[in-house]
Amino acid sequence: MNLLTFFRKPAYIAALLFLFISIGDGVMLPFFALWAQKDAGVPTAWIGVLFGCYAGGELLATPLLGGIADRLGRRPVLLASTLGVGGGFLLLSFCHGVIATAAVLLLIGVFESVLHPTAFTVIGDVVPQDETRHYFAVARVLSSVGRAIGPALGALLVLRSLSTVFVGSAVALLMAAALVTCLLPETRHVGTAGEEDDDEEGFSALLPALRDRRLGGLLLCFMLLEVSGSWVETVLPLSVHAAGTLTPSGVGLLFTFGAVLTSFFQIPVTRLTAQISARVLVLASAAILIVAFGVLLASPSLVALVAAMACFSMADIFCGPLIPSAVNELAAPKTRATYMAAVSVANDLKDTVGPASGTMLFSVAATLPWVIGIPLVGAAALGLASALSRAPIADESAPTEPVS
Repeated sequence: MNLLTFFRKPAYIAALLFLFISIGDGVMLPFFALWAQKDAGVPTAWIGVLFGCYAGGELLATPLLGGIADRLGRRPVLLASTLGVGGGFLLLSFCHGVIATAAVLLLIGVFESVLHPTAFTVIGDVVPQDETRHYFAVARVLSSVGRAIGPALGALLVLRSLSTVFVGSAVALLMAAALVTCLLPETRHVGTAGEEDDDEEGFSALLPALRDRRLGGLLLCFMLLEVSGSWVETVLPLSVHAAGTLTPSGVGLLFTFGAVLTSFFQIPVTRLTAQISARVLVLASAAILIVAFGVLLASPSLVALVAAMACFSMADIFCGPLIPSAVNELAAPKTRATYMAAVSVANDLKDTVGPASGTMLFSVAATLPWVIGIPLVGAAALGLASALSRAPIADESAPTEPVS
């Protein structure tokens, strides 16, 4: 595919947004705990709470704003959210102390609450159901490229100062805003039958997990699985810093390595596993994640860190595209953004509970997150595999616009 064709397809433009979003997150996330501890004057016990605030703003805003793209359109929502998150990162570079940092993180979360689900919704708007897994995999590849660029760029910026990483994150999100402004058309289905009923459902329409038991069960198990995975981002930097295994720049390069693996192998693995059931893929992903936790328990050495990061990436490759594809299958076109917002709620809960619980466990014992993670991953994977195996087959007669 040539570059001109790429930029003419809304699905690929939406996928490209994940590149800039992930660069923004990747620049600062590996260094956030160290910045909070060294520059912002935040006690170690409060770092996990601040990570929770990052997702807490999303969690608070999603019930009110989660389905707004189903009413206002995809393009204006994406533009407002990218500008808001970028501006929030700029503010964060000037913060000091727990209260100011928490307030800005909550503000960022409010704008970010609609960012990921709306970008996924654009893909669902224009891609036939039997191709969504591939396009979500493309989005994940670009996201992984961003996660590779982000920590590497952060490792350079942190040489100047830890707070500079937030400026880099802001620039990435402002570039995403420019991409939406210049290249992304509106993809919302206008005049869908029954659309006039949306306003009557009000608040409950924005919480489909409470009305759709299939979706609720799927997302609950997904959240529990992701909670344990989130400990990698929050606990691993603190663990290697305490052990003296890696410098802050080395931590960034370790996460870059993991993202590069995902970038190279996501599409080939997705193609090779296209005929394998979602249930089998989830169980395989969990088994690999358990191996990674076991490696971290066995040794804090550099070789162990590299092996564990490789396992984390492979587990993510197997499981990552399954959830948005399954949720897109459950949703009707007029509620697609709302259902994707439910995925965002599960991610927000994960991002709130995960960092706080991970750092709390780490404060008790450095290896406790990995010890607890093994049975948690096993139980969550069994539940998620069962939920995916009960997912309905998409109605091929349902109208879906071709990729254009």
